[in-house]
Amino acid sequence: MSSNKVICGATIVNEGKTFVGDVFVKDEIIEKITAVKADDYSGYEVVEADGLYLLPGVIDDQVHFRDPGLTYKGDIYTESRAAIAGGVTSFMEMPNTDPPALTQEILEEKYKSAATKSLANFSFYMGASNNNIDEILKTDPSNVCGIKVFMGSSTGNMLVDNEKSLEEIFKNAPTLVATHCEDEETIQANNTKFLKEYGIDAPTSIHANLRSAEACYLSSSRAVELAKKYNTRLHILHLTTAKEMKLFDNSIPLIEKRITAEVCVHHLWFSEEDYNKKGNFIKWNPSIKSTDDRDALRKSVLNNTIDVIATDHAPHTKEEKERPYFKAPSGGPMVQHSLTAMLQLHKKGVLSIEKVVEKMCHHPSELFKVTKRGFIRKGYFADLVLVDMNSNWKVEKENIFYKCKWSPLEGETFNSKVIKTFVNGNLVFNDGKFDESIKGKRLVFNHIKK
Repeated sequence: MSSNKVICGATIVNEGKTFVGDVFVKDEIIEKITAVKADDYSGYEVVEADGLYLLPGVIDDQVHFRDPGLTYKGDIYTESRAAIAGGVTSFMEMPNTDPPALTQEILEEKYKSAATKSLANFSFYMGASNNNIDEILKTDPSNVCGIKVFMGSSTGNMLVDNEKSLEEIFKNAPTLVATHCEDEETIQANNTKFLKEYGIDAPTSIHANLRSAEACYLSSSRAVELAKKYNTRLHILHLTTAKEMKLFDNSIPLIEKRITAEVCVHHLWFSEEDYNKKGNFIKWNPSIKSTDDRDALRKSVLNNTIDVIATDHAPHTKEEKERPYFKAPSGGPMVQHSLTAMLQLHKKGVLSIEKVVEKMCHHPSELFKVTKRGFIRKGYFADLVLVDMNSNWKVEKENIFYKCKWSPLEGETFNSKVIKTFVNGNLVFNDGKFDESIKGKRLVFNHIKK
């Protein structure tokens, strides 16, 4: 089989435009894009794509693949495989594994592991703690996506709550700082209050008030304050509230922003009204909140207050999620269904398909300065996704690829479907079947500076 391919007659969505054309791929790289059907395809393997949409591969800037140490929930192989099936061709994974990635040595072990396991391209955040500033300073911004700071506790014990440590990180971090923002004091007070009021079998519906909007705003505003003080390149992850939106500036282009914002698929899809039906299966940190908050997040995606849509993919076993509320862990799997969920919101008129591509493909590339990915451009890596925009299918246990074998979207019918996924020019996912012979590559970055 030729390593050269031409994807013929697809409806290409790229850089705000939608047009029918051909994309030629030579080895790993996009060789040319034509809006007119070519006369000669000799020397190329022809991939017929009439009626299909061709998108850049999704870059997910926030996942938890649980590897090493928590691999009974998920691992780099299983979750990258699910990602590929969903059109996610590159991911950035979080440091709260076991052991946590708090030293350069542990961090590099994760990279070595991914090189042999991951079907998608990959990067891993360096973790921050109250006392590892020396390790943080060793981080190479050309091949590590960023520094992750938990300004609120979640899965794993990586809370950075020492004010001096926070100041040192924001002042000296050699690359982008990505934060989980929830005020710990507020959450602990709410936890004590609700546990006393409801007991261990509390309804999951209290989660929106326990992990409250106020807790999020207190922490997010503090992160912004520190970033402005030290001119830190700050990226705030999984925003959930209308109130937080006023912390961000949508009057300047993304390339000029020093402080950027991310929202996750589940916060755009669900609201607190869904807790009664879904229970702990939509228990995330930060919490899913009100319909008004969800609508404000959607509006902020449209007006560019929010820059990126990601997943915070964080699998747990079904048995863990079925525990009583106070004992059930937060987080859920999403990478296989993130693109199709956002395309469903497009079908519902919430946002355009061009905006989906901008927030899931283009903007993660620009924000992190990923080298030659996230766009359908000549000379860029051929990370590409073919989607049938008129294919109805239901999310069921039998078609879920996550190791945990459940999805918060189980039972949902989607009207679009990922048909083929190319990673570095290789057809890795083809209508339900995988080619696992070639692994993804380590992401590199255009020397992100603080």
